[in-house]
Amino acid sequence: MKTPPSGAGGINIVKIGGNVIENEQELDAFLTLFAQLPEPKILVHGGGKLASEMAKKLDIPIKMTQGRRITDVETLDVITMVYGGKVNKNIVAKLQAKKCNAIGLSGADGNTILSVKRPVKDVDFGFVGDVVAVNTEVITSLLSAGLTPVFCAITHDKNGQLLNTNADTIACEIARSLTENHEVTLFYCFEKAGVLKNVSDENSVIKEINLEEYRKLVENGTVSEGMLPKLQNCFYALEGGVHRVQLGKPAMLNPNETEFTSLSL
Repeated sequence: MKTPPSGAGGINIVKIGGNVIENEQELDAFLTLFAQLPEPKILVHGGGKLASEMAKKLDIPIKMTQGRRITDVETLDVITMVYGGKVNKNIVAKLQAKKCNAIGLSGADGNTILSVKRPVKDVDFGFVGDVVAVNTEVITSLLSAGLTPVFCAITHDKNGQLLNTNADTIACEIARSLTENHEVTLFYCFEKAGVLKNVSDENSVIKEINLEEYRKLVENGTVSEGMLPKLQNCFYALEGGVHRVQLGKPAMLNPNETEFTSLSL
């Protein structure tokens, strides 16, 4: 684990889940809290459910395997429209109304996030990207100019191809890339209050999880399915020098909130 650089300025990176994005009232409440966070800060979002709704309207089949989306050419078009267009610009406009000078980006803008198309192994995921590089110089210049980057879950391969990329992973990779010069806090905001001992009991939040405890939770099945890759990203971020990682509802962006899960090595 890296030691945060001496005298480094803090930066907050927040990833917001699709269940919040698709609820207008919850999204507005989240963006109010995000706008109140001190600068510099970065927001990362997906929008998978809204993309699925649009695909249905356009009569484009939704192909999934092991809970993951297969991104063919038509699906990539939908994702680009929804993530990079409707969702991203809606969020940016709402943040501007809240006095947060946001700028909407994909990984192709400013060559900020470079990916490679995921190789075909057991499954061909199509136009899905795995991040290989983050352009910290461009991101830092935007932050220095007083702008708040809002990244959608689209990257590129620098050969003209856009790629659908997991938003949790994008947030993690951006966070890791900025640890050389910043003390980074990474927030994963979603519809749950944190990591739960019992998925049907919102009051069973596990307040703190270290790497050893995480491995035990995986072994006993407490952490499984969609929470598994999310926590893998969390610990990968910590191993890369991220100072603090928190998971929970958007309310955890309020400094007085105590109901969330905090992760450590």
